[in-house]
Amino acid sequence: MTSAERVDTDEQTDLAARLRLVVGRLHRRIRIDGRESIPPLQLSALVTVEQHGPLRLSELARREAVTAPTMSRVLASLDDQGLVIRTPDPNDARGVRIVLSDKGAARLAEVRSHRTALVARRLARLDVEQRHILDAAMPALEALLVDDDD
Repeated sequence: MTSAERVDTDEQTDLAARLRLVVGRLHRRIRIDGRESIPPLQLSALVTVEQHGPLRLSELARREAVTAPTMSRVLASLDDQGLVIRTPDPNDARGVRIVLSDKGAARLAEVRSHRTALVARRLARLDVEQRHILDAAMPALEALLVDDDD
């Protein structure tokens, strides 16, 4: 490895560390300031059902990287709150598929609106040039969200 390649690698590692730290802390601040009544795993499950539903419990558990018993408890709570609906699986008489209820969609919209307002207030603290820099960086940041298997 040449010294120029080493410098590029070191700079990339430093940038990765800074980005990880700022994204993690910003996410934590939004979560804390948001004070949502819905726990993070339940919220994440709702978003996954919205994006990929209808889903079987096992598929939802896999997508959320939790065990089926854990997801079963999450779904029971979401069902009790009326945020999801369990529908029969047309391919398996014993199975059910999970879909988002109207109430669940409304709750997600409420959480998103509140969190967007929190971020907007933080953005308002920046000067115009800093906001333009963030706007210009958005395509690169969004590209980081694409998984290798997409």
